[in-house]
Amino acid sequence: MRWAPVLAAASAAEQPGQAAGRVSFFVDGARVGTVARAHLPALRAWPQWLLVETEAVTLTAAASERDAALAEVHAALRALGCIRAWRDEPFPLFDPETGAVLATMERAAARFWGSLTLGAHANGYVADAQGRPTHLWIAQRAFDKATDPGLYDNLIGGGVPTGQTPLQALQREGWEEAGLNAAQMAGVQASAVLRLHRDVPEGRQFEDLHAYDLALPAGLRPQNQDGEVAGFHLLPVDEAMALAAGTSPRGRMTLDAALVTLAFALRHGLLPAAEHAALASATTAAGFMRAV
Repeated sequence: MRWAPVLAAASAAEQPGQAAGRVSFFVDGARVGTVARAHLPALRAWPQWLLVETEAVTLTAAASERDAALAEVHAALRALGCIRAWRDEPFPLFDPETGAVLATMERAAARFWGSLTLGAHANGYVADAQGRPTHLWIAQRAFDKATDPGLYDNLIGGGVPTGQTPLQALQREGWEEAGLNAAQMAGVQASAVLRLHRDVPEGRQFEDLHAYDLALPAGLRPQNQDGEVAGFHLLPVDEAMALAAGTSPRGRMTLDAALVTLAFALRHGLLPAAEHAALASATTAAGFMRAV
């Protein structure tokens, strides 16, 4: 199945235990993520805030001190090259079971700790007179992006920072990335939440990716505002699916965008019947896609 590599990458299971490359990270008794075993020696530099054991790291700083403690630790880890792709963006540190925010920290540190982040992506599409999608707007990421430079992406996509909901982040990104105003974004519809678990060069991505659909008129052309998009392509559905599945001569999508595109195809019945049935079963078995 052409989508097998995408599904396998999205749902790569964690492997806790002595033989694994990562150990658990705890805050307030909650397992909030994992950290590379190779980083344990560096983390022992802060015994006043971090309890570093063979199979776990625990943040012991009081709730009122957590943000400041993490800021100091992360700045030092950045200088050591342990935290990559620094963004200067505040992200929540969640308890993934309850959704409670336990601290605020630098966005790039989330992958160092393998902690839960939220993302928001939208498939921008053009439909025929019957409302069936015929084309998808695909963005190509700027070649100087900190992550996945030059790869293809959904029309809108980004992380959800502290103080915003996924929808609010999507609306903000809609203007910054595609030049879409509030009226043009008014018809956006929430469609699914995808949970990703995978190793990445920065550490581990553990993310709930909120997917949306946005129907756009045929004459509208997106206009990037923030310099983070190299260009836009309006592709027939079949070409967009090939790009998402990694079988297009154009190149490949980011994994996040590929999954959001796949969810869109399943939702709108855009794949051949046999492929649709196989993918619907596989995504259910993997347990990473749920409707909203």
